[in-house]
Amino acid sequence: MVEQRLPSAFAEYERFAEKWCLATEPERWEARLSSPMSDLHDFYDAFTPRFEEAIDYCDKHPLDDIPDDALNLLHLVYSMIMVSMAIEVFGTQKPADSADAVIDRVSAPVP
Repeated sequence: MVEQRLPSAFAEYERFAEKWCLATEPERWEARLSSPMSDLHDFYDAFTPRFEEAIDYCDKHPLDDIPDDALNLLHLVYSMIMVSMAIEVFGTQKPADSADAVIDRVSAPVP
């Protein structure tokens, strides 16, 4: 049996959870760079219709006491933001003329 990572109201996105429920921005950046555009489009097209609803769901919980399933949904939202830049702005996983763009954070917002 597959572990349910997301709230039951968002169970349709479980197929994206393993790849996109990532806790850090560098992990999300690496997933975006290493994924084919077809995968990015698949995630983007599936999640876009309920993106704002997912944010509203996460907003119901205080960040310092967010349940694991809602935290995973929040990580999915963060990944969607990263993916949307590739789809809506750049048209590719890696920004044009970015050389070897990397994200090195010394600290990050939590969650």
